[in-house]
This record gives sequence, C-alpha cells and structure tokens, in this order.
Amino acid sequence: MKPGSTVALITPFSVDTGNIDYQGLRQLLRYHVEAGTDNLCILGTTGEASSMTMEERQQVLQIAVEEVKGVMPILVGTGTINPDNVKAQTLQAMDLGCDAALVVTPYYVKPPQRCLVQHMVTTADLGLPVVIYNVPGRTGVNFLDENIAIASQHENVVGLKDATGDLTRIEQVRPLVGDDFLLYSGDDGTSLEYLRRGGDGFISVTANIAAAAMKDLVTAVREQRMDDADAINRRLDILHQKLFLESNPIPTKWAAAKLGLVDSAYCRRPLAEFDSALHAELEQALQDAGML
Repeated sequence: MKPGSTVALITPFSVDTGNIDYQGLRQLLRYHVEAGTDNLCILGTTGEASSMTMEERQQVLQIAVEEVKGVMPILVGTGTINPDNVKAQTLQAMDLGCDAALVVTPYYVKPPQRCLVQHMVTTADLGLPVVIYNVPGRTGVNFLDENIAIASQHENVVGLKDATGDLTRIEQVRPLVGDDFLLYSGDDGTSLEYLRRGGDGFISVTANIAAAAMKDLVTAVREQRMDDADAINRRLDILHQKLFLESNPIPTKWAAAKLGLVDSAYCRRPLAEFDSALHAELEQALQDAGML
C-alpha cells in the first residue's frame, strides 16, 4: 500500500439484468490508471460488495489484477460480520494476487475492544497485509486508539482507514503506531485537514468521479503547496457533501453515469437509483466543481 489517493471504487451494473458490467469495470479501472490514482480499494461498501456472491467477487478481482496489478496496489474489502467469511474472502483475495485486505470492525454485534483486536490479528495471521477500517457510524462500534495500536504490533497490520471524522484522533494515534503505519482518512469532507495534520492519504468516494483532482490534492499537500491544495478542496467541498445526499454509493453512481464514466446508475437492492428530486442539487455541485 502507498500513501496518497485511494479510490473506494463503485461497481457498475447493467440496468437491464442487474449483473456486473465487467467491461464497464475495466473502463473505470483504466480511468484511474490514467488519472494516477495511487491505490485501488475494491469490493468495499461503495462497491456494494455485500450483495455479491463469491463467484462475482472472483471475477471482479481477476479483472482488477489484469488491469492494474503492478500499477497500483489492490486493497480488497474482505470484512464482514462472520469471521469465517472474512477468512474465505481474504484467502480469495490473496490467491488471486491482490495486495491487502480492508477489514471493517464487525458490525451490529458490537464486539468489545479485545475482540476487535483479536479479529484483526487473526485476519492478519492469514498472511495478507490488513488495513483496519473504523467506521462507527455504520458498524455501531468504535475501535479505540490504544487498541488499534495493539493490533498494529502485528507485522501484517499495516494501516487504518479512519472514517470517524474526528480530526483529533490522528494526532492521538500517530505516536502510538509509528510513522510507518499508514493513516488514511475515510471522510472526504475532512480529508485535506487530515492530511494537514499528518495523515498519509485518503480512501475516497469523491475520487470515483474526480480522480485527477483528488490526486492533485494529495500531491499539493506532499509538496507543501497548501494554497493549491486549499483551492482544489474549495472547488470540491460542496461535491464531497452532495455525494452523500442519499446512502453511498447511490449519488456517486448517478454522478458517474452523468459524466459518462459508467453506463448505468443502477444499484442493487436494498438500494435503488438516485431520487430524481435530488438530481438538480447534485448536478449543481458537479457544475460548481467544474465537472459539467
């Protein structure tokens, strides 16, 4: 895994059949190669992975390996509520040649902190590098800094996706995990400030439709061109917000279709396509960002 801009990739589906649009997936991956995206995060929440079979996951990962292996690291969402499924999905990703696993804290059951540590360490024991995903707004459990630090002592626990939106946490966790542990923001709206405070990058929904701009943002911060970084972020700020007018990835898929990046905004149930009453609001954000 690299520092920088990581896209939390959407999965294109056919509106007629609901099947994965594999050629459309290839086109998306090539778009990110051209834009210089640093890492690919595939089969996460944004990719609607919870609605996919293991066979579909295999086909998606095979295409990702064919298109971007050796160009950008492939981070695969393998976390779920059942540890046996986490193991199966992680081993699948490893066998297919992917580079790391994004493992969310088990949701709904609210494991205590010691169980969260064990969950991450047990997954890391499988041999694939693990990025911890802490998103209490979705899971109902918050992985605390001192316990993230305990998990980070495993050689294969290599990073954190922090989707808490709490910018004070980076300054608290960094001394506990060291400089080699990768700290990624999982909250687009606060990603610039996260970088400013010492983060290594972000795993971004906005990067689906603004890949080059998000890459430029992180590059400007790295090069200490903060005026440029602020200017890019101002242009994208409203878009960061409007891409969450409805549950992710509903608005992002509509925007991607609007921009011609995918053929369809179709989302698998229990999600649905973007509410038409909100189209104008997101379209205005795309215009304000200079994308239409």
